[in-house]
Amino acid sequence: MTIIDVEKQKLISNQTVIITDDLISNIHKSNNKILPKNATIIDGTGKYLIPGLIDTHIHFFQNGGLYTRPDAIDLRKFKDYNQEIAYANTDMETKLKRYVENGITTVIDVGANYHLLKQRNNFTDKPFSPSIFITGPLLTTYEPKVYEDLGENEPFILTKTIEDGINGVQKQLKYKPDFIKIWYIVGVDGLSIEESAHKNLPIIKAIINEAHKNNLKVAVHATQRITAQLAVENGADFLVHSIDDEILKDDFVKLLKKNKTILSPTLIVHNGYVNTFGQKLNISNYELLKADSHQLGSLLDLKHLSDTTLVKNYKNYANSQKSIENLKKTDSISLVNLKILSDAGVLIATGTDAGNIGTLHASSYLKELKAMRKSGMSNWKIIQASTLNGAKVFDKENEFGTVTIGKKANLVLLDANPIEDIENVTKINTVINKGVFIKPNTLIKDSPTDLAQRQLNAYNFRNIDAFLEPYADDVEIYSYPDKLLYRGKETMRKHYSKMFDKIPNLHCELKERIVQGNIVIDKERVQFGNKIIEAVAIYHIENNKIKRVYFIQ
Repeated sequence: MTIIDVEKQKLISNQTVIITDDLISNIHKSNNKILPKNATIIDGTGKYLIPGLIDTHIHFFQNGGLYTRPDAIDLRKFKDYNQEIAYANTDMETKLKRYVENGITTVIDVGANYHLLKQRNNFTDKPFSPSIFITGPLLTTYEPKVYEDLGENEPFILTKTIEDGINGVQKQLKYKPDFIKIWYIVGVDGLSIEESAHKNLPIIKAIINEAHKNNLKVAVHATQRITAQLAVENGADFLVHSIDDEILKDDFVKLLKKNKTILSPTLIVHNGYVNTFGQKLNISNYELLKADSHQLGSLLDLKHLSDTTLVKNYKNYANSQKSIENLKKTDSISLVNLKILSDAGVLIATGTDAGNIGTLHASSYLKELKAMRKSGMSNWKIIQASTLNGAKVFDKENEFGTVTIGKKANLVLLDANPIEDIENVTKINTVINKGVFIKPNTLIKDSPTDLAQRQLNAYNFRNIDAFLEPYADDVEIYSYPDKLLYRGKETMRKHYSKMFDKIPNLHCELKERIVQGNIVIDKERVQFGNKIIEAVAIYHIENNKIKRVYFIQ
């Protein structure tokens, strides 16, 4: 196989990698046939080995769907926010498996809560779990009211004074966070951005100093140049967003290099919100297949929620000329700044901000890589930002981040070269996590509802390939109770392709779902051109595929 040397940026062909326990114990030319006795051999012929990918910016307390940020869009009358909290708390294991399935063997949660901070201890030694670096609640001078009084599930600690800031750090210590996070929000106090930044600076500085006293690094949310600069000047170790309000000048770039500050650009997260609210989402085949299908499906709920005034206001806002121009401007500045920083040698570490509305856990990673490519970064630099540089956030580059003897066996075996095409990071043959060899399709077993939801999502996005994926090749379609309409996926393709191409305003709303063993019964309301059709679809699952469908109209 070929090793992707991310440090020297070169391909090393014809290599054999020996793994003992959870470490890389040897690397040699493949024509050297000396192998350990009783070794398990994985044939890497024609394949490419990269270090495990790292997402340096995620949030386990957020699920990625429409209802996960009630401070951004308040839909609590449709879904109790406590349900979102419960989902986040019970879904952590599945999220972790989804990351490893996508070749991501390390994640950094840059804003969690005490419950999740404790819960991460359950997964420390699990082979299906990536390595987790996590902080507790974000320390902030501004807290949205919807998050107040949530106890262990509260994602913020309000710090209005220097003493509050110091105490905010100390409260977290007993939970053993890996670092401290500051949400440096300015302007909500009625002052200008610069005035607000300077007003809050003593608190920011006190938090950083207290964290450093306790040997904890500090990550800072700062999207304006002034907040980022003040944070770095006062000791911030890690900036977790792009600066999107102005093109960076040399003095700022030199400051980051001098202080060895790492920056995670999180390019796609703002688009996730705007495209969801504007009802103009473009979801790829890859995301339709790999994302949490239920959270992804919720992103389309604005098409049928009963509060049409609220939905219309958000849609008009997102699609207004002002909003479009603002997004285009901030995106452009972020991309230009990323190229400036990368070219200057500032350490860039890939991060998605997954969990926010429209930025789905694990599956959004490819979209972030493609956005980085759009900035002009080379594939070599992107892969380096996604591996070695991520390890440097916590000075772990001697433990993982490259394919090197003595480092952890957190690796991904790819079927194609990611340096030729960055999308090849998704062509995963095998993930090696903590020395354990894992086939990606063995980590998460689809439930019957997963399959039903996945085809429903693809139907609503009119994506014929993703729509057909959950179906058996010899699927049978019936009019209830027993009239066979047609058989076979290819016949189904012709029928639905024509529908997707010709029917305007096609949208299926799930009204009710009943699950009985391997049978899923969906009550649906379908917008079909100018018609509204009420229907029931009964899905029979066999061998993890939809084998038969019965329609009742």
